[in-house]
Amino acid sequence: MNKELIIRSGSDAVDFALLKDGKLIELHKEEEKQSNFAVGDIFIAKIRKPVAGLNAAFVNLGHEKDAFLHYHDLGPNLPSLMKFIKLVSAGKLKDYSLKNFPFEAEIDKDGVITDILSANQSVLVQVVKEPISTKGPRISSEISLAGRYVVLVPFSDRVSVSQKIESREEKDRLKRLVQSIKPKGFGVIVRTVAEGKKVAELDKDLQTLMDRWSAMCRRLQTAHHPSKVLGELNKASSILRDVFNDTFTGIHVDDEDLYLETKEYLQEIAPDKVSIVKHYQSKELPLFEKYNIERQIKTSFGKTVSMSKGAYLIIEHTEALHVIDVNSGNRSSKATSQEDTALEVNMIAAAEIARQLRLRDMGGIIVVDFIDMQNPENRKVLYDFLREEMSDDKAKHKILPPSKFGLIQITRQRVRPEVNIKTREEDPNNENGEIEAPILIIDKIASDLERIIKDHKKVVLNAHPFVAAYLTKGFPSLRSKWFFEHKKWVKIIPRDAYTYLEYHFFDKEGNEIK
Repeated sequence: MNKELIIRSGSDAVDFALLKDGKLIELHKEEEKQSNFAVGDIFIAKIRKPVAGLNAAFVNLGHEKDAFLHYHDLGPNLPSLMKFIKLVSAGKLKDYSLKNFPFEAEIDKDGVITDILSANQSVLVQVVKEPISTKGPRISSEISLAGRYVVLVPFSDRVSVSQKIESREEKDRLKRLVQSIKPKGFGVIVRTVAEGKKVAELDKDLQTLMDRWSAMCRRLQTAHHPSKVLGELNKASSILRDVFNDTFTGIHVDDEDLYLETKEYLQEIAPDKVSIVKHYQSKELPLFEKYNIERQIKTSFGKTVSMSKGAYLIIEHTEALHVIDVNSGNRSSKATSQEDTALEVNMIAAAEIARQLRLRDMGGIIVVDFIDMQNPENRKVLYDFLREEMSDDKAKHKILPPSKFGLIQITRQRVRPEVNIKTREEDPNNENGEIEAPILIIDKIASDLERIIKDHKKVVLNAHPFVAAYLTKGFPSLRSKWFFEHKKWVKIIPRDAYTYLEYHFFDKEGNEIK
């Protein structure tokens, strides 16, 4: 299994595509003017209003909608945290290590929020869910700082190890190691990637997190209330921190600054893998075209998703849930019975559904209508296969066994808005439309070429694949006719990302010719 991370930098956004054996499984975007409320960001905030009926408080984070803080997200040591923040903000406490800090009594786990919080109080909170639709951010005052191998939890004393580490001996070893190096007053969660790591690596990670904690505490003295006091890592680093492992075979970046940043971060977390970071410098073929990502985006984000052997999915989104319908299509099968055909299509669909959930970052309730199967053993095979396919998904999820109607219900943690890419384009031949029919574009291209070719030795044309094929196929092709007319050969590159009527000319340096 090969994994590759492709990072494309644009003028206003950076796109991250995660490939598994060449197939797109995750797509992220970091926009220049992105929301100031990413998961993991820590804010010093003001309580706006505790509401006893909801047992929650609305909190001013600086967002247009107040953030939501439920009683169960306060954390047992909230009084200690509040006292610490008050002393640090006033400049009365200079030691941020907590080793000599006296803890207050824990709050009652079944208490009422109005007994704990009041309006205008300052509280340190962390974003656990980004603003989605009409809702403000969801926050917690149980702060955690995520590193490569461990997560640091201030005002706790607990050490826990990831459930995904199966070996009991390894769990016990990691627990003993962390107990011996853990700072007093801090809890630690050991992440899955820590499996097999030595104490020196864990200790280095822990010290880095302690430095981040101290830097955040120093900012509290001058911070406005509300304001961000600690931001998450940039997207490239946070993706590498969370998903990077030995199966990665390449990281390709088309921006020099981002390439150096990525290389520097990888030097910290996996020095032996630094050589897999490559700076992509080709001017002729854009990075996402080179790895066939644009084509995969266009075919993966629509309402209908095609699969192998003619089968396809229909994905519908509603406010309450997502519905996925599995269809066998017009495929012909060598299977001996309808039951075998149904199992074969359902298995193909299960693998694609696991990919689609990660790719679109679909969250909440997902209901999948697989093709009906009568044999209980086949239903169990499908259920186990779907669980296995989703085991790589880092978002928390739960899969229920098939119901009597053949439906499988999935809940998947939703922490940020769903990735939604528009794949449908207006029909160029639609009489009500305002755009030209595609055939007219050839005349425009020929006219523009005549205008610019005299002043340039080499001309490269980028156009939609349909238009590119129309210009290059057949004998003599239109491109050949241009050659005889202008005595210059025009290189034509098909671009999956372009709409039907979009085209651009470039010179030999890769600069666009207007």
